[in-house]
Amino acid sequence: MEEQEEHAHPPYILIWIVLLVLTLAEVGMSLYMNVPKFWLGLGLILMAVWKAVLVAMYYMHLRYEPARLWILAISPLPLAFILVLAVISEF
Repeated sequence: MEEQEEHAHPPYILIWIVLLVLTLAEVGMSLYMNVPKFWLGLGLILMAVWKAVLVAMYYMHLRYEPARLWILAISPLPLAFILVLAVISEF
């Protein structure tokens, strides 16, 4: 059985604050900014992806895992992207 290496605890409070700021930015962007729908959608998607990466890296502890687990976690993303494009293209 492999020995697990000790690592420093992630800065949970800092990550939580960044997630809160991103969430408030998403709400502010969607409610109070008058931007074209394309840029609104792009901005919201980018912020959502950034939040998902932060959650996966720090709260799911993927940052401290070996590369093979990263590959396992990331491998469904191309399929999800294809499925979203297929649904969007129908409208």
